Amino acid sequence: MKNFHIKVLDRSFEADIVSKIDNLTKPKGALGRLEELALQISLIQHTMNPELRKPHNVLFAADHGILEEGVSVSPKEVTWQQLSHFSKGGAGINFLCEQHGFKLVLVDAGVDYDIPSGHGIIDKKVRKGTRNFLYGPAMTEDELNLCIERGAEVVRDVYSEGCNVISFGEMGSGNTSPSAVWMHLFTGIDLQKCIGAGAGLNTDGICHKYGVLAKALAHYSGDERPESKIAWFGGYEMAMALGGMLQAAELGMLIIVDGFIMTSVILAASQLYPEVLEYAIFGHQGDESGHKLMLDTMNVKAILHLDLRLGEGSGAVCAYPILESAVRMINRMDSFQAVNVTKYF
Repeated sequence: MKNFHIKVLDRSFEADIVSKIDNLTKPKGALGRLEELALQISLIQHTMNPELRKPHNVLFAADHGILEEGVSVSPKEVTWQQLSHFSKGGAGINFLCEQHGFKLVLVDAGVDYDIPSGHGIIDKKVRKGTRNFLYGPAMTEDELNLCIERGAEVVRDVYSEGCNVISFGEMGSGNTSPSAVWMHLFTGIDLQKCIGAGAGLNTDGICHKYGVLAKALAHYSGDERPESKIAWFGGYEMAMALGGMLQAAELGMLIIVDGFIMTSVILAASQLYPEVLEYAIFGHQGDESGHKLMLDTMNVKAILHLDLRLGEGSGAVCAYPILESAVRMINRMDSFQAVNVTKYF
């Protein structure tokens, strides 16, 4: 597996950043989460004057063999159809990226379709969908390693364009199933509490999904290494996003984490490199059952809770203006000393 060199954040000047924030012309703590975010962004960038440059949303797409077991109401062809839709500019993530100044990067990680060239979709396909993990590993560890390297490569390219803040999205019918399994394996939370409706399962559908995933876990014959579990139950788009997150952290980029699926991805990434979490800001608490439990277990809180369950990076992109406000606060507000205003706290 590719080695990453992710630095633990240097907190030697944390007190100086806090002092700067506390001495802005406001009561101490009056700007709440903006103050917390400004501190984290300053620590990530190792500066008293942080900036956000050229935000990108990288969207990986792939198909899943477990879909054969009826764990989702979305048919497989929706994956390639939506990926094509994204490339034409009319989907949910398109208007959000346009609104908030993000460049959308589309990547075929393993879609079960021959995507024609010339549509701006980057071809990183490993295989036409993962295998059905009810009967064996979804991917080999060699494929996992390839996904991690390819996801990292995409991020290196984005970074070379001057980007220092990145979010990740996904498209893959059925990918709440591997996400629920990763959540269960890496938090210890009961599997039933990790499973939700996905794209719209009813109560009977959720019960069926639980039965399939419980049986798949019972059939697991890999070892206890995180890599083995990630490969056995993961998706190609999820593994590429994992590699992308690790690469972004190594490069000192700010990672905005989207909903349930991307939270499970950074949870898995943290099993390999715990330091990656220091570079992450959680944009949105999704509507998928179990997402809040996963966030709570990781001791993090999301900026927004809009009941979104779209994926695609939508919650992360929606949260971006809050990060902009935090950066403007620390850079643009006057200090008490500068404007000769008496502290009133």
